[in-house]
Amino acid sequence: MQYEDRITIPTPEGVHLELALAGVGSRFASAIVDFVIQAALLIAVFVGGIAVFGSGGFTVAAITVTSFFVLAAYDILFEVFASGRTPGKGLNGLRVVRTDGSPVGFFTSAVRNVLRLVDFLPSGYLVGIVSILVSRRNQRLGDLAAGTLVVRERRPATRWQESAPSLEAARAQSATWDVGAVSTAELAAVRRFLARRDELTPGARTQIAMELSEPLRAKVAGVPDQVRGETFLEQLAVAKAARS
Repeated sequence: MQYEDRITIPTPEGVHLELALAGVGSRFASAIVDFVIQAALLIAVFVGGIAVFGSGGFTVAAITVTSFFVLAAYDILFEVFASGRTPGKGLNGLRVVRTDGSPVGFFTSAVRNVLRLVDFLPSGYLVGIVSILVSRRNQRLGDLAAGTLVVRERRPATRWQESAPSLEAARAQSATWDVGAVSTAELAAVRRFLARRDELTPGARTQIAMELSEPLRAKVAGVPDQVRGETFLEQLAVAKAARS
């Protein structure tokens, strides 16, 4: 039995992406951190509003509206603009993604966070906890409705240079490669990955590049040992195009 719940997602490139699902404990720890930050923000709004505008009716209305915005927008803004990570999730190595492993968008994040109100019923996040425990992919109701998962970030065991070389540099570096053994179907998978890689989370992008490139490197003669992963796939596509 594995210590972590894991799921495997097939990608269009023919690579199976494995994700480690976050459990109740790590999600609760993340929620505590985010709650403390939100509480600090609300206190700052209250104290600042009173200090600047006094204690009149306008101040109360302004504080109420601002507090609602803080509570409503906190998770959505971080999930959309910080690659699925609130400060609490980032501290605990968690990330929100869509069920295909791609990043969440505004609408998706809004749906999962609006339904957080239901997950808190009848009190203390009880519905959300029960849903996480009984659902097959550790999803609360908001996740089920939005089609999202909370996963543990994958830490790549090895790293390689991620900056893409220029087209001319790629042609020069791969000019001597023997790419004849790479089939049309394999090349199509490489091109699909390169076309959609910016839509993937960094962990998924790294994993797919590694799993897609390693079998192909064995078919290509003349590849320097340090050229791996995404860099290899980019140069392979260039080399095949040059020989077409």
